[in-house]
Amino acid sequence: MSPATRLQLRVSPGARRARVVGAHGAAWKVRVAPAPEHGRANEAVVALLAETLALPRASIAIVSGHSSRDKTVALAGIDPEQTERLLAEASAAGKDRE
Repeated sequence: MSPATRLQLRVSPGARRARVVGAHGAAWKVRVAPAPEHGRANEAVVALLAETLALPRASIAIVSGHSSRDKTVALAGIDPEQTERLLAEASAAGKDRE
């Protein structure tokens, strides 16, 4: 059985660039460029997570919060510890670029 993870996100659309910002309570805050119209921001969230976590897009599904800033995402093929580590690394790397 392959590992799976549920991830809580707080999404801020309209950013200059997509990035993982950091922890936001029990969730992770991410910024994406597209506005939340016609699912574009959700697509950008999936693309950001795929790149950050080195997962195929097919392994990432938004399971709740499609029209909300607060989302629950299901990740297949990655365990919670690895997910947290990679998100923390991406957050730290993003802060270095600011």
